[in-house]
Amino acid sequence: MVRVEAIPLNKIRRPLFRQNDPAKVAALMESIQEIGLQEPIDVLDVEGEYYGFSGCHRYEACTRLGHDTILCRVRRAPRSVLQRHLA
Repeated sequence: MVRVEAIPLNKIRRPLFRQNDPAKVAALMESIQEIGLQEPIDVLDVEGEYYGFSGCHRYEACTRLGHDTILCRVRRAPRSVLQRHLA
């Protein structure tokens, strides 16, 4: 089951480094300021801890805008699923 909720940015772990395109982040920042975040990022809820592997540009844009939370599609997963994402 997937739920959508606002999660504090500082509660989302991003274990894999992704290189962001600065132009894309800037465009998203402008869009988010004008109309808000339209597409939630996807996070895994593993034993009460949140892990994000996608939505890196949206995450960065919201961080730079000083947002406290970001809208997330949250999917509960066992630690074995997390390990597959880290492999």
